[in-house]
Amino acid sequence: VSVSRAIKPFAEPGRPPDWFSQKHCASQYSELLETTETPKRKRGEKGEVVETVEDVIVRKLTAERVEELKKMIKETQEKYRQLKKDAELIQAGHMDNRLEELCNEIMMWVISLS
Repeated sequence: VSVSRAIKPFAEPGRPPDWFSQKHCASQYSELLETTETPKRKRGEKGEVVETVEDVIVRKLTAERVEELKKMIKETQEKYRQLKKDAELIQAGHMDNRLEELCNEIMMWVISLS
């Protein structure tokens, strides 16, 4: 319960209400454990830190999330460049016939960010 409650504030929009249920969290964690390769233990001195399955999962999920965020940043930057270009064309008077259409596109984009 504490895990599902703790991660709920980080929910992405569009997740179903039961996404953070105790049962769903447990099944996702179980699936992660099954699909993650168990690190091989190394012989060494006592007290040596050995990587656990949990460490592997955290590293893998962190890397995936970093890639997702990079992709989102790239998409946002591309959209910004396009909007900036459109704004320059509008100010120059070259897009007067498409103003309403562009306004609707911008509004939809703003709504999708919220």
